[in-house]
Amino acid sequence: MKTRAVRMYGEMDLRLEEFELPDIKDDEILVKIISDSICMSTYKLAKQGKKHKRAPQDIDVNPVITGHECSGVIVKVGDKWKDKYKEGDKWALQPALNYMGSLDSPGYSYRFCGGDATYCIMPHEVMELDALLPYNGEAFYQASLGEPMSCVIGGYHANYHTNKKNYEHAMGTKEGGNILIMGGCGPMGLGAVSYGLQFENKPRMIVVTDVDDAKLERAASVISTQEAKEMGVELIYFNSSGDDAEEKLMELTEGHGFDDVFVYIPVRSVAEMGDRLLAFDGCMNFFAGPTDSKFMADINLYNAHYTSTHILGTTGGNNDDLLEALELAAAGRINPSVMVTHVGGLDAAADTTCRLPEIPGGKKLIYTQIDMPLTAIDDFGELGKSDPLYKRLDECCKAHRGLWNPEAEKILFEHFNVEI
Repeated sequence: MKTRAVRMYGEMDLRLEEFELPDIKDDEILVKIISDSICMSTYKLAKQGKKHKRAPQDIDVNPVITGHECSGVIVKVGDKWKDKYKEGDKWALQPALNYMGSLDSPGYSYRFCGGDATYCIMPHEVMELDALLPYNGEAFYQASLGEPMSCVIGGYHANYHTNKKNYEHAMGTKEGGNILIMGGCGPMGLGAVSYGLQFENKPRMIVVTDVDDAKLERAASVISTQEAKEMGVELIYFNSSGDDAEEKLMELTEGHGFDDVFVYIPVRSVAEMGDRLLAFDGCMNFFAGPTDSKFMADINLYNAHYTSTHILGTTGGNNDDLLEALELAAAGRINPSVMVTHVGGLDAAADTTCRLPEIPGGKKLIYTQIDMPLTAIDDFGELGKSDPLYKRLDECCKAHRGLWNPEAEKILFEHFNVEI
């Protein structure tokens, strides 16, 4: 079967090509990919090429398919998996395999498996690890966003607090505590806000920082402080660009400090401020992934000793995190749509990946079965003056607080005659 896919040959060398997939083996599954959201991790892969830890050293002759936040439909099932998987079933993918200690992962390491493709082959290890998960939700993009949401959820679950009586760790963010999400107006930060309002260890307060008023305003428009209040959480959006930002952030907690701090941007000064804002027994999660392998920041070890502050980092999620993300999204309890600001087709994936830090906004959502320029949702209205498709999409998104939504996905499929 022929597929059309974005393949990486080297540093910033991504090419959209059509080629023949081999016949699947008995322990493999052929899938049709419908949607893939572009992750900053894929940009880091493209920037580093074969220097990336997950990339094979022969990509110049055996290129890998990029993309890992994907969803689609099963086309053909190898004999080994016929009792477990059925043709026509929808799926979501947990790409963080860690199979037998290997770093190989879909979207980074495989010649025939990645999300930026029309069709691909799931290798046996994906099914052996139960990483090809059934999905019964309404829209494919929600399953694609399940992977980044699983990373957010994994971060919440990984945080911990200590019990001096028996030294047992209470896992998760502190119930009734104060959460600080630094650099939190990007797509992952907004996902963290959405989940924080639903987490069983519900906080008293969530403070979200950024230095851009426009991003803060957009964040407040998609997850409002009133909405959070109705759910029992005080939500504050805070511009941290001022010289007195640290003092004012501490005042918000009445001098207590923050029980849980998430650092969502790899900036040394931000991480150091987060450390200084920790409360007694406070936990800081360095969530942002730097490209510099020597990235460092100063921490206060005096506080680590005397006030039990502690620091960890998380990357990716596990199967349980992804299942939780899919179930919460399907139930409407979290809204992954707050992440998405741009939509495009497979022909836009390579350029978008290589320019990702330059493109403003949040998640860039790719529908792999169509060709369509990467387009900001905010631009639908202007484009709709001359294009009936964008007019329909604009009206649909405006009816959903300016967000991408299942109805908009259906409009796209109808216009491009996408067969599921």
